[in-house]
Amino acid sequence: MDVRLNAEQRQLCDAAAKLADDLGPGSVADLDDAARRARLEKAVAQTGWRALRSDGASGVEVAIVAEEFGRGLVDVPYLGPVLADDLARHLDTDIGAATVAVGDTAIDARGAEHAVLLRDDAVLSAGVGAVRAGADLTRTGADLSGTPQPVGRLDPETALRWRALALVATGADLVGTARGAHALACDYAKIREQYGKPIGSYQAIAHLLAEGLALIEGSISVLRHAAWAVDELDPAEAVAAARIAKVYCARATRTVCETAIQVHGGIGNTWECLAHVYLRRALVSTGLWPVTLREINSGLS
Repeated sequence: MDVRLNAEQRQLCDAAAKLADDLGPGSVADLDDAARRARLEKAVAQTGWRALRSDGASGVEVAIVAEEFGRGLVDVPYLGPVLADDLARHLDTDIGAATVAVGDTAIDARGAEHAVLLRDDAVLSAGVGAVRAGADLTRTGADLSGTPQPVGRLDPETALRWRALALVATGADLVGTARGAHALACDYAKIREQYGKPIGSYQAIAHLLAEGLALIEGSISVLRHAAWAVDELDPAEAVAAARIAKVYCARATRTVCETAIQVHGGIGNTWECLAHVYLRRALVSTGLWPVTLREINSGLS
């Protein structure tokens, strides 16, 4: 197994990072900038990244984009459409502009006409109701309109691989969110001064940031293996790897995001500070296809 990114994957990573940096929200106020979001939506649509799996991309490529979009708090749909695309490519039916649903809620619902979901091996589809805001300020959800109807069926191995991809994609979003929150805290620690020195020069702050970096590096390692496993390992092994990655990344990201708020001090608890936007995104991503320690049965605590 070689989980290092190849040249094409590094180019994809750079392109996704540039898009997120150029058009992603740089402040909480930017989340209300409809013109910026429209430009971002147009740019993402032009990349074709929402149809990566239909174009033959691996789970690693899907995770690369998800990670950079999480880091940049990209606030247009990606996760839902790319997972819906992976389901649709195995069906004979055209599901149109679709996202995926978790339970009875469509995620990344802006612009979606239908939501698809997987129950056992059956693929179901339902209309998407009115978009509503939630805890995550960067992504919208919606209730399903009507009862989901069957549109096809996957073979058991394909269904398992899709579940592994869903866990990997949300895990990648978590890793990116952790990276963004950590960078935000590091930047603040360089400019905020106490007693005439930047607060990052004090061990109490430096140790918190160092611990966060260690958690991020561990998350990247476990996620890269799980993303590689989506296409390369037996489906049951791929799901097992993805579950471990999801649990590890979720716990690490929550710690990193809470640390970012702590490093900011009083201002970190205000609406204007982006730190809470990262934490909100992390908590919502954790709740998508959640994994318990009992499911992975690896003795983690």
